[in-house]
Amino acid sequence: MRTVSWTLLGALILAQICYPLTGGGTRAALTVATVLIGVVLSVAHAWWFRGGRAAAALVGAAMLGGFAVEAVGVATGFPFGTYDYSGQLGPKVLGVPLIIPLAWTWMAWPAWLAALRVARGRVARIAVAAGGLAAWDLFLDPQMVAEGYWRWHDPVPALPGVPGIPVGNYLGWLGFAVLLMTVLSAAAGHSASAPEPEDVPMLALWLWTYFSSILAHAVFLDLPASAAWGGVLMGLAVLPLLKRRAT
Repeated sequence: MRTVSWTLLGALILAQICYPLTGGGTRAALTVATVLIGVVLSVAHAWWFRGGRAAAALVGAAMLGGFAVEAVGVATGFPFGTYDYSGQLGPKVLGVPLIIPLAWTWMAWPAWLAALRVARGRVARIAVAAGGLAAWDLFLDPQMVAEGYWRWHDPVPALPGVPGIPVGNYLGWLGFAVLLMTVLSAAAGHSASAPEPEDVPMLALWLWTYFSSILAHAVFLDLPASAAWGGVLMGLAVLPLLKRRAT
């Protein structure tokens, strides 16, 4: 199972490397492929190494919870602001592309496992995991808005250098991420309450996501401001992992 985890991670990295080298429909297809590989990797890892309870907790909190909050957001404008999705990311239900809650499932699991390594106590781990997951949105939203995959109707006030996305969106995702991690940690129970050696592929995914996002935004996607914002704020959750692994 470890070999399968590393193989899936390799396929995901290859798809992400190809992303900035393509455009149009190919780029959209790579976006969908990356998310599909990522969600299979995360859910399978949770099942193989933490058991069915952890996998069910991840799917319930991130996938079902993510869909629910997105559906409410599209319908009401709360808690992310008034926005809508284009048709480039595949089929929608209640205005939400099905790929979107899969993306949060993909990244919620490595965020939680990394927090197990760098924080002590459930509250601290929820804070670190939620902060890291929400800060990932500082990379995700600018990139996807630039591609035209979704848009806000009234994107102000925005972060300096990152137009098109209201600050309230990031705050909304932080609030949901706290709820997600609270539910995940409670529902998974002891099956996902301590670091394990088998977590390494997911920690590698977490580190790769952080460093590759900075590089892609700064060099390939012409999004230097989101590279800076994401680099600083997501780094608060990610970089302690390097120190932890070095000690």
